[in-house]
Amino acid sequence: MTMTPDQFRKNILLPTPKDLRAEFDWISQKIDEIGIEKLNEAIRQAVTVRKNAYPPYSGYKVGAAIISTSGAIHASCNAEVASYSETDHAEGSAITKAISEGEIKKSGDHFIEAVIVSHTGKSGPCGRCRQSIGQHCENALIIDVDEEGNIDAVTSLKALFFYAFTPKDLQ
Repeated sequence: MTMTPDQFRKNILLPTPKDLRAEFDWISQKIDEIGIEKLNEAIRQAVTVRKNAYPPYSGYKVGAAIISTSGAIHASCNAEVASYSETDHAEGSAITKAISEGEIKKSGDHFIEAVIVSHTGKSGPCGRCRQSIGQHCENALIIDVDEEGNIDAVTSLKALFFYAFTPKDLQ
């Protein structure tokens, strides 16, 4: 079968302006729901734990803090190993920490409300981390801060990963 350019164009998948507006409203509401005090505390924890990162190869330190639906904050950092693919990313480490501290027992599989990531440069969580975050929420507030805690970006998992493969796809 040979496709025409028009067949490709009619199947372009992008969020609609209505979808983007709804996501903007969701992000704004989530900020209010979680509260500024909790968000600022999570930022402090992400910045602090970043200092403990172990990046002997790249020198790229990352700290992450997860705010769970129970209200707990779970923070961790990246830890590199010689085979980069086995490196623990800060976001994944924070998720594992939350699970090990009983978050699934308290809140169920979908326990992530927000993820705060502290690092240099301006980027969101990598694809692997977006997939891990999506395993434990329908959507989450994503806040990217620099190494001092200054906000670089506020967005959501859905905005970053709007056409994601999720556990629902396996049902």
